[in-house]
Amino acid sequence: MSFLDILLVIISSAGLLHGILAAVYLCFIKKKKTVSNILLGLILTFMAFRIGKSVLLNFGNDLEPIFIFSGLAFLLLIGPFLRWYVLAMTQSNFKITNNYFLELLSFVFVFVMSFFVTKEWFDANNKQAVIIFGSMLICIYLHFAFYIFMSGRLLQKEKKTRKYAVQTKNQKAIFDWLHMVIIGFIIIWISYFLNIIEDAVPYVIGPIMYSIVVYFLSYKAFQLKITDIDGNVFKVNDNKVLFHEISKLVTEEKLYLESDVSLSSISKLIGQSSQKTSEIINQCANQNFNDFINYYRIQEAKKMLLDVNNKNFTIASIAFDTGFSSLSSFNSAFKKFEEKTPSSYRKRVFD
Repeated sequence: MSFLDILLVIISSAGLLHGILAAVYLCFIKKKKTVSNILLGLILTFMAFRIGKSVLLNFGNDLEPIFIFSGLAFLLLIGPFLRWYVLAMTQSNFKITNNYFLELLSFVFVFVMSFFVTKEWFDANNKQAVIIFGSMLICIYLHFAFYIFMSGRLLQKEKKTRKYAVQTKNQKAIFDWLHMVIIGFIIIWISYFLNIIEDAVPYVIGPIMYSIVVYFLSYKAFQLKITDIDGNVFKVNDNKVLFHEISKLVTEEKLYLESDVSLSSISKLIGQSSQKTSEIINQCANQNFNDFINYYRIQEAKKMLLDVNNKNFTIASIAFDTGFSSLSSFNSAFKKFEEKTPSSYRKRVFD
């Protein structure tokens, strides 16, 4: 085996090993064993079998037909499990009922049949075998493509349903994550399917693309903390009602203009603990309490800065009138939201 072959083995196997370790973590080590985490772990496990077969077939000799056919059969598992995973991540209290297992019948059939395939039958000179194998291969990949498409449709349907609703930080994270997962599977599918229709595309490209995709998705999963959330973040609860109440108090009563407004004072008004109020604002506004209040203060300050009647007002007086306790905190907040100082913002009209 040449150095290039060794390098390709290492690269193509890296994602396989990483996927197995991630699956073990999700299914056995992680304390929060949700349906979605277990489904993701199983998808990674099935992909490991599929990718492992590809690596062995590309670099090994005289691979037994049972490994080739059973490896392909796992694609018939991955599709349905991907669809279930999307459902588990977008629906609260998702459960896998007996009806779902009917989707696995095609896998059972191909997997069982793989035990009856012999080397003699699986021969390049056997035209009938080549036709059957080629037809089955195309059907399996079309089956996988169908489920990727179905998963994408499910995701778009869920996003459309909640298009006009206020989305929490966790809900947005799930939509972003699932979008990347589906794109990742499309890339993997294309890399394998191109090899089927065009021999010029090396077979090892599939495992290499899988390694790239799985490492990228692992990074995004860590960044979004995706294994700590599931479809229950879409459960209808009182948080949105409470957030609406908070927003109404802050905007209609203009509590943001009060320099002594605090998380504690808002919490008392809505009858919740400070921790609960902070959690609601973080989830529904994607901001902490200070940024939430300062945003409205800055909007008010912008109106005052551009008002001709306030031309003679100093920046400091406007800062205090909009609820800030110091000029420095006003300048910092203004620059954070507008990416410029209050003075430069005012110059647009008066200079």
